[in-house]
Amino acid sequence: MEYLPVCLRLRGAPVLLVGGGTVATRKARLLLRAGARLTVVAPEASAELQELLQDAGGEWRADAYAGPADLADQSLVVAATPDAATNRAVSEHAHVAGIPVNVVDSPELCSFIFPAVIDRDPLLIAVSSSGRSPVLARLVRRKIEALIPAAYGGLAEFAGRWRDRVRDALPEEGARRLFWEQAVEGSIGELVLAGRETDAAGRMEQRLADSTDLHRGEVYLLGAGPGDPDLLTFKAVRLLQSADVVLYDRLVAPAIVDMARRDAERIYVGKARAAHAVPQQDINQLLLSLAQAGKRVVRLKGGDPFIFGRGGEEIALLASHGIPFQVVPGITAASGAACYAGIPLTHRDHAQSVRFVAGYLKGDRVEHDWSQFTSETETLVFYMGLVGLPVICRELQAAGRPADTPVALIERGTMEGQRVLTGTLATMDDIVAREKPRAPTLIIVGSVVTLHKDLAWFGARED
Repeated sequence: MEYLPVCLRLRGAPVLLVGGGTVATRKARLLLRAGARLTVVAPEASAELQELLQDAGGEWRADAYAGPADLADQSLVVAATPDAATNRAVSEHAHVAGIPVNVVDSPELCSFIFPAVIDRDPLLIAVSSSGRSPVLARLVRRKIEALIPAAYGGLAEFAGRWRDRVRDALPEEGARRLFWEQAVEGSIGELVLAGRETDAAGRMEQRLADSTDLHRGEVYLLGAGPGDPDLLTFKAVRLLQSADVVLYDRLVAPAIVDMARRDAERIYVGKARAAHAVPQQDINQLLLSLAQAGKRVVRLKGGDPFIFGRGGEEIALLASHGIPFQVVPGITAASGAACYAGIPLTHRDHAQSVRFVAGYLKGDRVEHDWSQFTSETETLVFYMGLVGLPVICRELQAAGRPADTPVALIERGTMEGQRVLTGTLATMDDIVAREKPRAPTLIIVGSVVTLHKDLAWFGARED
């Protein structure tokens, strides 16, 4: 390890910045945010730098660096001038005086370097390449920024306010550490992140007062989207990676299940047409039992849990037993598959509304009032309609939709191997019989399908 990562407390500390240009302004902004009492030495200073100093009560001395005398009483110094000789002189003088020094873009002249910072004050995360590649450090920072919500700062503040109370209630270190892990990663932490600190405080009081509550689990119903792991929300990823147990079915891509912790238990509860690995009522009971055993449970649902996902059924039992739960929406298959197929569901010249419809058979029928589906300015999206496709095409024509109405069937939407078959209400049944697509599929009916030919950008296409 070439550098020791440390956090310096600069609030009220005298700090010298040599330089007044764009780079110096960036450093000044960071130093002032940390509360430094900043003095800038430079013949000229940018307008922004002057404004920063005025707002923070800093000082600008419009002069060139004068040597060791400028370093008197300073606790830290930064050199950010375009003149290499001046920067080197500042570094040499600071080293002799024993003052920490940073020279921008010259790690060999530095006794400390500035990392890329993810600021969730009071939570701070620093990323450094040891001066080798600042661009790479910033890239890593952006990736971490995407995974750490801004509300984490509020969570750190919340935990700090409760720290003494928890230490008094749980003097044993192991028990206290487990409590904080469950609180921060569990329902209390999620309440704070959602801006519900009053509710979170109530849960803290309850857990500290009732030891049995320390062992109560919670359930997260997560929308896994249509298949592409990159379409998961940040919140879904965070909760998935905190789970003790993950329940999933065949509509959830394996790559998404693999994003769970390696030590998390994984339970397959998949179902295919007329073949349920685990009946729905047993899934509901399993979620309840696991939560009552103190587990953090994730139920992964393809698409969105509340759009043909039976999510409401799964959380109803939890609600009746007082089990904490959250529902995280996902990109529903209609939106994801249509976008990846280049088929806008609404379009000024084609459709002014869209309707999501269940397409599965009950016996040999798809039970709908088909007279509602006759508008040629409305796009119809049928979920779970592969087996019922002949009935769908027949009933729509019988209700008055023209036989030449465009139809698209999207197989494995958003995933590797995506295929889009296009035809009409009159021809689609024969096309599917010939091409033999397999679930998961989505069926889109309406003139927007004609745009696929020009707008398709992902996966294979067959017209």
